[in-house]
Amino acid sequence: MKFRPCIDVHNGSVKQIVGGSLSDKGVAATARENFVSEYDGGYYARLYKELGLSGGHIIMLNSVDSEYYDANRKQAFAALSEYPDGLQIGGGITAENAEEYLKKGASHVIVTSYVFKDGKISFERLNRLKSEVGREHIVLDLSCRKRDGKYLIVTDRWQCFTEFELNGDNMNMLSEYCDEFLVHAVDNEGKQRGIEPTVAEILGESAPIASTYAGGIGEYADIEKIGILGKGKVDFTVGSALDIFGGKLSLKRLAEWKLGDR
Repeated sequence: MKFRPCIDVHNGSVKQIVGGSLSDKGVAATARENFVSEYDGGYYARLYKELGLSGGHIIMLNSVDSEYYDANRKQAFAALSEYPDGLQIGGGITAENAEEYLKKGASHVIVTSYVFKDGKISFERLNRLKSEVGREHIVLDLSCRKRDGKYLIVTDRWQCFTEFELNGDNMNMLSEYCDEFLVHAVDNEGKQRGIEPTVAEILGESAPIASTYAGGIGEYADIEKIGILGKGKVDFTVGSALDIFGGKLSLKRLAEWKLGDR
């Protein structure tokens, strides 16, 4: 179990948002903001590199047809150039452009929306992506929201439900196509009111490969809970609650996190 840092980019700026508030409506994509940084992606990448924090992720939160998408890419490329092979990247990734991001320095590409079509998974696209960059460079983002008692994968900046459930059988099947899973509990994301324990438990019980939980962490006790429910196997991401993003949890402390170390 270890801390995975993040760099979220929205409308051309590094920021922290309430995940469930993302919307593509209007000229500019909107979201409820917790923090907007004066620094660029390169600044945070350097910081993570200095602390030896690997396996973090950059997420470009606008759609590819947004007027801000090029500005998001600029932020992402700045981060990748500062920390080659130290960060993963997601947001608008396809089989056609994935190799570009790896050449820019990403260790992995993160995909969700590309591999789902009309609410169902596309094995054609999964196989195409795997063929282009290799399973070892793919992270599947299985971010989810609860509906009718099930945790269903959501796409398109977490606005659209699929029919695909986060469970052991599905994760075992998908593990043939990727190196890791990244899972945001979307309805908790950015609220700092506690984790979604069932999601952490599902990952701890059933994830056959490396997995990272994100969503709702506001206290050190929340991280302890992930450790217990995830059986020490599930990594974690902290965004809005982190001191470098205006929160109260220490980045340096989390860089050295050990279960039981409050």
